[in-house]
Amino acid sequence: MTRFRPSEERELVDIVAAAVAREEPLEIVAGGSKRGLGRPLQTPHTLDLSAFSGIRSYEPEELVMTASAATPMAEIEAALDKAGQMLAFEPPDWRALLGSCDTSPTLGGVLACNLAGPRRIKQGAARDHFLGFRGISGRGEAFKAGGRVVKNVTGYDLCKLIAGSYGTLVALTEVTMKVLPRPEDTRSIMIRGLDDATAQRAMSEALNSSHEVSGAAHLPRGESGGDKPLTLLRLEGPEPSVAARAAALTAELAAFGAIEEARGAEALAQWRGLRDAAPFAAVGDRAVWRVSVPPTAGPALVSDVAHRLDARHFFDWGGGLVWLAVAGAEDGGATAIRGALGASGGHATLIRGAPALRSAVPVFQPQPPALAALSRRVKESFDPKRVLNRGRMYAEL
Repeated sequence: MTRFRPSEERELVDIVAAAVAREEPLEIVAGGSKRGLGRPLQTPHTLDLSAFSGIRSYEPEELVMTASAATPMAEIEAALDKAGQMLAFEPPDWRALLGSCDTSPTLGGVLACNLAGPRRIKQGAARDHFLGFRGISGRGEAFKAGGRVVKNVTGYDLCKLIAGSYGTLVALTEVTMKVLPRPEDTRSIMIRGLDDATAQRAMSEALNSSHEVSGAAHLPRGESGGDKPLTLLRLEGPEPSVAARAAALTAELAAFGAIEEARGAEALAQWRGLRDAAPFAAVGDRAVWRVSVPPTAGPALVSDVAHRLDARHFFDWGGGLVWLAVAGAEDGGATAIRGALGASGGHATLIRGAPALRSAVPVFQPQPPALAALSRRVKESFDPKRVLNRGRMYAEL
């Protein structure tokens, strides 16, 4: 296997163009922390983009940052923290979950996988903060899209398309994103002892209130770190506002039971753990899934899966995201989990599994025929020879 490590865009263009001419696929890597996501690749060459690193432009007063795609998240977060700002979509760090602790997550990897943490219910996904990029298509052509302001899109917003494409359409070299001020104060409203269905009702009531809840999660006994289930609701903002909203929300949720508060560092640690899927970082060889469903359908899905599989679970996004860790199923639980989705809709993604499992079952939710045909046409437009991360998402792409 050949490992190419270009240091400038012209060199990268030549490498991709040569791969196109030979019809030899390339696996794109930078930090390498997400190589365990998606279907395992068996490519003759690796395209190492780690040289495309560094913050190019950061204007805190304009709430915009431009950086090379392989810039480590640690560098991005340090610069933002110094200015009292953040990436509001709360990008997760799944190194412990994926067993890739010796590698570095990069900004381009986060955007290419469209990853977002608990604040997604309020601030949206990574794609909603992705303003522009430069990159090389699978045709070996350099191009750019978007810009440095939110309202700079005329026509199709390519950032929305590239986010979540897992490097199968473009090798990113530079990205521009929106940033926001970091909250002055963070508190968790905590309710212990609720079953899944009751917790879902509590989360829905909190999210539908006027108190601007920015996170809602539920951990059953075992995942909660205690002997009772734990329901968490997050409030953020100026300290006086957070205090007033916490008091009001506590009063409104009193019917659900005794309510506690976690503040400051304790609250931040709770939500950081949820962001990084810490409850499932040490579940042995269990297959780990993320299942997106309508929030009210989550408890029924978990109950259905529990009747068929040895599965652990917890909820995020107000119940709209169900994390499952499955043991003992030959297909990692794919048939049972996707069968349980039923008429409620939603989709299930295999986040962690052995390479043999990720080769044998669809990692991403199988697409209906019309959407699959559209995906093929998009791939044909950007990468007709399938040279970029061939097979990462679907075997034929």
